[in-house]
Order: sequence, then structure tokens, then C-alpha cells
Amino acid sequence: MSALGASRDEIFVVDDDADVRDLLSQAFTLEGYRVRTFRDGASFLAAARICSPACVLLDVHMPDKSGLDVLRELDARNYPAPIFIMSGHGDIPTAVEAIKSGAHDFIEKCPDVGAIATRVRETIDGWGRRLQQDEAELLSPTFPGCDRLTPRERDVLKQIAAAASNREAAERLGISRRTVEIHRIHIMQKLGAKNSVDLARIVLSKGRRA
Repeated sequence: MSALGASRDEIFVVDDDADVRDLLSQAFTLEGYRVRTFRDGASFLAAARICSPACVLLDVHMPDKSGLDVLRELDARNYPAPIFIMSGHGDIPTAVEAIKSGAHDFIEKCPDVGAIATRVRETIDGWGRRLQQDEAELLSPTFPGCDRLTPRERDVLKQIAAAASNREAAERLGISRRTVEIHRIHIMQKLGAKNSVDLARIVLSKGRRA
């Protein structure tokens, strides 16, 4: 998706709960960000097609359009900003579906909004550094199945190829270890790898299966 404008200091918060919108808005304002809030998916989608913020926090349970509906309608896999899906419950199936639909990571709502703000700031900083990486640093585009991977899966695969553990990859990419694990599973499925050794062989083959 190509946005008409982009902001590096604005955060979009999408939640039908006014108290949640207010708490997060206050927390991110204290962090130095401009915050724009939306009470439903439709109003957010209208704004997101005009301008991309530094980050989006999107509630999963909303009337009319759910967070998952919004991810799919927005084509979140190709949206130029990280999108966190939020829920009041640690629902693993929902988290998996959100990641598959293009969410950057899953955040469980909690009273410690300061911790959420810190996590989002770290993600924004890491996202900006990755955007500045030279194309030469990316994985070779010639290994079998590379065209089936999303940009985020390629980021994770790059860490795997560098022998990073799930924890190390999570820290470097600014996502949770669980999210790295989900991406690793999808990568292995898409590339037909039986295990980590086979995955490394595919990536390093540059067009030939060993």
C-alpha cells in the first residue's frame, strides 16, 4: 500500500472504549508523540488511506468492523507502519490470526500503559532503522520460495540465517518472542523446510536445492 503522506511522530489509536483511548493518548503524548484517536474501524481506514503514522494500535474487539477485519481491508501486510493488535485477553488463536493478517505484534491491554508506550517506542525506533538499511543487506532474492515470503517474514528469516535465537531476533526486530515463533513456523511451511538445518540449506542454495 502506498500512503499519500507519512508521519514519523504521530500514533493512531483505534478503540471503541473512550477510557482506553484517553489513557493511551495521555501516555504517548508524554512520550512526545502526537496522537490521533478513532472510535471505529471505518473512520480509521479513511484516515489510514491518506496518511501513514509512525505506528497504529488497533483494538481487536470492536462493533461493526473487528480489528481483524480492519487488518484485512487495509492490506496490513503492505502497510508502511507497524500495527499492534490489542486485546483485553491473551487469546493465542486471535494473536496468530492477527499476525497472519499482517499485524506487527500483539499487545495485551494492561494497566501499565507506560510499559505499552515503551514497547511501541522501541518498535518505532527499530522500524525506522530497518527502513534505512541498504538494499544490499537484504537476503538474496534468488533462493527457492523467496517470493512467497512477506517483508516481515524476510526480516525474521534474516535473523534466523544469522543464527539468532528467537529471543535475540525478537529484541533486534522489536517484536515478541511468540511473534518470532509464529513467523518461523510460517516461513518453514512456505519454504517446505523440514527443520532449521534444511531451512538454512534452502536460503543458502541461491536457486538450487542441496
